[in-house]
Amino acid sequence: MEIRQCIAILQSQTQIISLDFLLMKRMLFIGLIFTALLACREQAVKNVEIPMTTSDTSRFTPEMVVNEKDYVCGMPVTAGISDTCHYEGKAYGFCSAECKVAFLQDPKKYLATK
Repeated sequence: MEIRQCIAILQSQTQIISLDFLLMKRMLFIGLIFTALLACREQAVKNVEIPMTTSDTSRFTPEMVVNEKDYVCGMPVTAGISDTCHYEGKAYGFCSAECKVAFLQDPKKYLATK
């Protein structure tokens, strides 16, 4: 083999290695950009704030229930009804979910003390 042929072969191999290196750099760069975009997207999803609306009006009104006061704690239903339940075909209002749960554990006990 001549020296010129050896030099030509070495130059072509160097160009191939150089092209492989450039391709590898581009792939790494694209991978980093993709990872950064995904990380930003996940962060944006986590920081979404759900607006809380507060209203002075209740979902339930005293006219919707048969009781004038919460059977568990005695609070008047006109002060606000946060939860209701149906028992024996009638709707009952409660000031809290805890009072509703207590009522549902033994409704006859609370209805007997009206």
